[in-house]
Amino acid sequence: MEWWAWLIISIVALIVGFIAGFFTARAVLKRYMKKNPPINEKMIRVMYQQMGRTPTEAQVRRVMKSMEEAK
Repeated sequence: MEWWAWLIISIVALIVGFIAGFFTARAVLKRYMKKNPPINEKMIRVMYQQMGRTPTEAQVRRVMKSMEEAK
């Protein structure tokens, strides 16, 4: 084959690889987020209640702020 044919095949393969990688990564991320949802205020309240405490709104806000800062 000619060199230009190899070039075209390589470019097409690269584009197909990028597209396939994008959709694969998207599917994996969706599955991960479904298994491990981001933490929210309701989850923090439940964790406090499991420890036998009733959280105040200030405590919940403080925990949320510290979680955001940790990111």
